[in-house]
Amino acid sequence: GPHLPSVARRWHRAPALAPVGMMPRGPRRSRLGSAGMGASKALCRGGAVPAGLSRAQLAAMAGWLARALLPGRALPAAPGPCPHRGCGEVAALRAMGFSQEQARRLLALQPRLGPEHREAAAAQLLLLGLSTEAALALLERSPALLRLPTERLRERAEELRRLGLDGGRLLRAVSRCPQLFHVPRKRLEAAVRLLRERCLFTAEQLREVLGTCPTVLLEEPRTLHHQFQYAYFRMGVQQKEMVKARLFQMPFAELRNRHVFLERRGLYETPHKGQTQTSNPKLKDILQLPEKDFLASLAHSTPEEYEVFKKLLAREDEEKEEEDVDALHTEDSEDLDSDESKTTRE
Repeated sequence: GPHLPSVARRWHRAPALAPVGMMPRGPRRSRLGSAGMGASKALCRGGAVPAGLSRAQLAAMAGWLARALLPGRALPAAPGPCPHRGCGEVAALRAMGFSQEQARRLLALQPRLGPEHREAAAAQLLLLGLSTEAALALLERSPALLRLPTERLRERAEELRRLGLDGGRLLRAVSRCPQLFHVPRKRLEAAVRLLRERCLFTAEQLREVLGTCPTVLLEEPRTLHHQFQYAYFRMGVQQKEMVKARLFQMPFAELRNRHVFLERRGLYETPHKGQTQTSNPKLKDILQLPEKDFLASLAHSTPEEYEVFKKLLAREDEEKEEEDVDALHTEDSEDLDSDESKTTRE
């Protein structure tokens, strides 16, 4: 974002955040210098650094992160004595670009947590390109991010970039769904593999799905596949229209309620070989219209009728489940009787 160069300049002016190359020599300093070089390389991988940063600014941030990556060392606070507890933490956050009020809000999150965790998490989110307010809002929605190692935050951001979430898409995804930093990597890979290999979304379509609905990466693959199959086979919708309509933003139960309601009112017909006798509403209208507008413009019905329908449909589902359970028990009993008869004959 445009705020980051100014933030980096403030870091660069702070004596505690001098570039690694300007530090005095010595065993401890050379170790820090090596960490700084590693941090600088880590920042550059995968386009992690927002555009517009100079080499001096990058060196300043690399030196700051080097201190974060060294075990057993707390992150440096801004210089200057302060008699009040927590004042040094506020100053350090102010040096990153947070306002006084924002720093106080950030300190209120998990107050028993060490300052190095809080400052490292905030810095990593700023390096992703989030503004100070967006980073703070993200941490307020998901305070558990403060306990994640800095390296974990960076690695997960790189994984999301490899999936096609780059630039603004990445920022929107993590802002809408901070749980992406916590979900196991295998879950991410399973969801992406299903969308590409079984749902047959193209690479560009997949990037759009992940950018507009990052929560698909949190879902069980079976759930995603069921929703895709319903839209594809029952509603006759192709992948391109699914992406445009943002299919996965709506819970499956509500999608099915709206579709079946239209279907039973004679306003939606499942296409046969791509053809229908009626002109079906667009999937985008079915999904994105507020319920009031959906009923008025598409279903031509009232909220009272829709509520009654949903209750009846839920009762139908319960009865069907009971019938399926009864049929399963009957089948098991028949198998048992058959086995007993076979044993008796023998």
